[in-house]
Amino acid sequence: MKFVVIFEDASTANPDIRSKFMQQHLSFLDENKVEAAGPLTDPEDKGRDGLWIVEAEHPDDVEKLVRNDPFWPTGLRQSYTILPWKQVYAAGKKLI
Repeated sequence: MKFVVIFEDASTANPDIRSKFMQQHLSFLDENKVEAAGPLTDPEDKGRDGLWIVEAEHPDDVEKLVRNDPFWPTGLRQSYTILPWKQVYAAGKKLI
């Protein structure tokens, strides 16, 4: 089953955290086969918050991923929401 994870960054987080831990974060995403990930942007095109698309058996598996992400213990992330997602369209093709 696919899940979307939406992250909200802490407004009090040090702005250097993202760049300091980015390589560890990207390696973690690669090792855990997160299908897609990236920051959301604001009108000034500054990265903030985030979104993942993950394949997993259960939401608890996704929560474990979130908690093991190198960004999590830094205080960058304030919260997250895990939502089941049914993909119906990809790469120019209907999937249903």
